[in-house]
Amino acid sequence: MIKPALPANEAERLAALHRYRILDTAREQEFEDLVTIARTLCGTAMGAVTLIDQDRQWFKALQGFESEQTTRDEAFCAHAILQPGQLTVVPDARQDARFCGNPAVVGEPNIRFYAGAPLLSSDGHALGTLCVFDSAPGMLDADRASALRALSRQVGRMMEMRLLRREIDHHHREHAWYEARLAEYYQQLEQTNLELSEQTRTDPLTGLPNRRALAAAMSASIERAVEGPPAVAIVDIDHFKRVNDIHGHSEGDRVLTELADVLRAQFAGRGMAARFGGEEFVILMPGTPLHQAELQCHYLREAVRLLPIGLPLSVSIGLAAHRAGETPADTLRRADAALYQAKAQGRDRVVLAD
Repeated sequence: MIKPALPANEAERLAALHRYRILDTAREQEFEDLVTIARTLCGTAMGAVTLIDQDRQWFKALQGFESEQTTRDEAFCAHAILQPGQLTVVPDARQDARFCGNPAVVGEPNIRFYAGAPLLSSDGHALGTLCVFDSAPGMLDADRASALRALSRQVGRMMEMRLLRREIDHHHREHAWYEARLAEYYQQLEQTNLELSEQTRTDPLTGLPNRRALAAAMSASIERAVEGPPAVAIVDIDHFKRVNDIHGHSEGDRVLTELADVLRAQFAGRGMAARFGGEEFVILMPGTPLHQAELQCHYLREAVRLLPIGLPLSVSIGLAAHRAGETPADTLRRADAALYQAKAQGRDRVVLAD
């Protein structure tokens, strides 16, 4: 384990931190919400908003285990603030000389993976981080790294708003300009949080809803099944691995986005199409009789065959209607079994579940 060095501008950095008067304040839901979004986006069990004081790391928000503060010498984030303009990512703390003997690595909470985005003051000082971490090794792709940095900027803006709010209170709200500025900050924050929350329900490649959004929509459709139970189809691109192997992953991504456009156009207003993972998509058709759903799946299959993408493309589809007493997962399992039958029977076909 290597103790973190002090930044060259440590005195100025501490002055900037104390100016915000945020240390030792109560937990606030707004900070917790951003940690929740960060953990969801990055797929980690733990996350925090940390501030690095003179000799301690203090948690403004913390999820995954309980603590109020740690010593600065043991803080991952004390290393992260040494590079204010960069995201610090530790794939496996046990393999990193800075952290291999750290008490938080060899003991609870057994940190292996860590990613921290510095929280910058208005004059550029790194005050702490928005960080996510887990007890298993991991990595962040470019999209999740970008989202984590965006969230850290939102934490910084909230701290600026708290400072501005105190100034407004100090002046007894005599200046309407300050109030307008505060309202503008809140509006920007709400809009950004809305966009970030939407990212947790949207597949970044295709723009379709993801598995999380599908699960919520299926549950709602089953509860509201006034016009009959929903039908669910699982769509799989035939021989998709060959596309990636022969033409490359960029061409594979193009095929996925083209299919997503077909699904979006065909089921807009009459259901929901979501990316289930890899080359699999799920179509949710609320209140749709099975024979009508089957016909729509055949239309989809023909539309895919006619796509002008320069590659032969077909899909196999497993279709199931929700049964009373089934969970959404049960219905999906029956549709998946039907999909495997479609593949076994030669692909490029629609098979109804038993």
